[in-house]
Amino acid sequence: MEYQAVEKAILQRGVEWVVDPTLDRIHVLMDLLGQPQRAYPVVHITGTNGKSSTARMIDTLLRERNLRVGRFTSPHLTSMRERIALDGQPLSEDKFVEIYEDVRPYLELVDERQGTLSFFETLTAMAYAAFADAPVDVAVIEVGMGGTWDATNVAEGAVAVVTPISLDHVNYLGPDIETIAREKSGIIKSGATAVLAQQPVEAAEVLMRRAAEAGATVAREGLEFGVTQREVAMGGQLLRLQGLKGVYEEVFLPLFGEYQAGNAACALAAVEALTGGDDPLDSEIVRRAFAQVSSPGRLEVIRRGPTVVVDAAHNPGAMESVVQAMEESFGFSRLVAVIAMMADKDVTSVLELLEPIVEEVVVTRNSSPRSMDPEELAALAEGIFGSERVHEAARIDDAIDIALGLAEETGEFAGAGVLITGSVVTVGDARTLLKASTDR
Repeated sequence: MEYQAVEKAILQRGVEWVVDPTLDRIHVLMDLLGQPQRAYPVVHITGTNGKSSTARMIDTLLRERNLRVGRFTSPHLTSMRERIALDGQPLSEDKFVEIYEDVRPYLELVDERQGTLSFFETLTAMAYAAFADAPVDVAVIEVGMGGTWDATNVAEGAVAVVTPISLDHVNYLGPDIETIAREKSGIIKSGATAVLAQQPVEAAEVLMRRAAEAGATVAREGLEFGVTQREVAMGGQLLRLQGLKGVYEEVFLPLFGEYQAGNAACALAAVEALTGGDDPLDSEIVRRAFAQVSSPGRLEVIRRGPTVVVDAAHNPGAMESVVQAMEESFGFSRLVAVIAMMADKDVTSVLELLEPIVEEVVVTRNSSPRSMDPEELAALAEGIFGSERVHEAARIDDAIDIALGLAEETGEFAGAGVLITGSVVTVGDARTLLKASTDR
């Protein structure tokens, strides 16, 4: 099969945002494949925001220690291949097809006996199979949604990382922080180490209770590890990190925002927990690893003159972090936003958080069928920004052109900026249109 045909076949298995709370099908499939997820230690990552960035940091730290690493993340920005990475790079088209062809007979068998495997179950199985085939020394696995019923949870993670939890996917995960945390806590397994980012009190209580029930070792940001010093630096930030086994000075992180510093602390603690023993990691290795970390689509500058920043924030928790980082690290004298969001998100809260830092906003739609209609989005935005500050475009390419024109009105390129945000799909569309590389 050609790569495009494989991608089409996987997409025909449904959409990943519809979740069936069962692991029955994926367990049967893993049995047929010979339990590939047990062939290597797993670092399992859940949370509401920061999962992909943390996964990339863990991946980079492990590879800098000369380990072979597989990384599974979601969703993708441009190509489905991005989700399954070996040695820091997405699978090639040929390798992606090869892995699909290897698992396809077993997919079809489960389809016949258990019901059709979903889009996400299929990709999860492909990732676990690819990592066993490589083989990798460690797999870094990000959940798709939740934890307990997520298809990735067929693995027994040696380390479970829980990034900050907030309200999102409430139709599937529950209406409040406590219920969502309970679902996400399902990745904490017996005898594992649970690396917990700073959490709301109600989430922390649930996670600690689950860790106690599982007999897991707990490492909490702000107590057992954390960021002890942080300075804004050119192109990122300079950190002093307290790990589980040592202190790491003058760590440059080429990402923006306090939340990324927290992600870095969690990534460091996860790698320390995985390595065992009491000795700290080599400080030079830690510095080299963090200095080369990238997180496409997360406060990423993809153009200059005027500066264009893209961020995949799609819920209030993420947007709050974006606003803080934009104010801290960019200091635009004039900022114009392009926003397209999914209709099932808390759009009003996201717009309210964005309003204080934005001069004008251009609302549009992205390429997803779930995208909110621009007219409906404009009506919500006008109630927050006022009609004179809101512009509407039916297509995202037109919206970007309008925003660039608005940003340039002052003639002060250095002080003008455009922020494109609201969804991973929005950012993926923008990066494609502006020809940014997803692999840099």
